[in-house]
Amino acid sequence: MAKGVSNNPTGKKGLTDKQRRFARELVYNDGSKTKRECAASAGYAANSASVKAAELTNPRKFPLVVRHIQELEKELQSKFDVTFARHVRKLAEIRDEAMKNGNLTAAVSAEVQRGRAAGLYVERKEIRTGTLDSLSEKEIKQKIDGLLADYKPLLESEEAVFEDV
Repeated sequence: MAKGVSNNPTGKKGLTDKQRRFARELVYNDGSKTKRECAASAGYAANSASVKAAELTNPRKFPLVVRHIQELEKELQSKFDVTFARHVRKLAEIRDEAMKNGNLTAAVSAEVQRGRAAGLYVERKEIRTGTLDSLSEKEIKQKIDGLLADYKPLLESEEAVFEDV
């Protein structure tokens, strides 16, 4: 088969209507329909839909159909791609709709999320650990005395055990 031919029964270059419908069915129903179901929905005979679907997605047999499927997938991906501008604009729409409906909690939440997306809020987590470096010598001695007092009964009982042995 010559490059660029889609096995169009009319002998013309390009895709047939059925091939275009199959590609759209396959891309827009991604995951909710099998290839066989997409072929049947596109108008191919139900008893040969599985074979036709396999052939239409084979780049050696139908390169133009496969290329068209890839183009539709790319177009769909760009349509639903998450970008900063799209994200912030959508949050603004949600905020405006919430305010219009009198739902101020949702409006505030959407506005805060917009601010986070724009980097206006810095989430800061601070983990504090007590270090001896920050204490004076007097404070360290007080800590040691306090610990010794807390654990004195335990320390004395261990000494008694070791003395008996």
